[in-house]
Amino acid sequence: MNKGVYLALFSIGLAQGVKIPLHYIKKKEWRPELFLGTGGMPSSHSAGVSTLTTYIALQRGLPTFDFALSLVYGLIVMYDAQGVRRQTGELTLKVNSMNELIEKIHKEESVEFKQQNAPKKLKEMLGHQPDEVIGGALLGIAVGVIGHLCTKKNRKATNFRLRF
Repeated sequence: MNKGVYLALFSIGLAQGVKIPLHYIKKKEWRPELFLGTGGMPSSHSAGVSTLTTYIALQRGLPTFDFALSLVYGLIVMYDAQGVRRQTGELTLKVNSMNELIEKIHKEESVEFKQQNAPKKLKEMLGHQPDEVIGGALLGIAVGVIGHLCTKKNRKATNFRLRF
């Protein structure tokens, strides 16, 4: 694998890890399971694709096919993260609300009937708000720049050793 892939995977993991303390600061609730969940601040989707795109831009340059491909792919991923997936999450909230309403209406019915027909609650946190996508993109750009700078230093050190 190349360094761009490693950096993108690192960025995804970092974004997932940052969700836990940010959630704690905001809601005063410790939820380590957010590391494996979807949605939330920052978007790990955006962080990963932004890291890769930034790294490619700095390593290979803007007028390359690699950068163009990564940029278009990244924009599609970020659009999907805050568009389609977010709308799916909002629809899930409404479905879960309807299930709760149906349970209230059928409160008088037997417990056995409820247990047999009670649908499993759907996962509500699927997509991202626009600020979560932007937060992930900024994190990704930072990781991409730092990764490029570290790679650049390592390459200079290797070239120096090879000359002497």
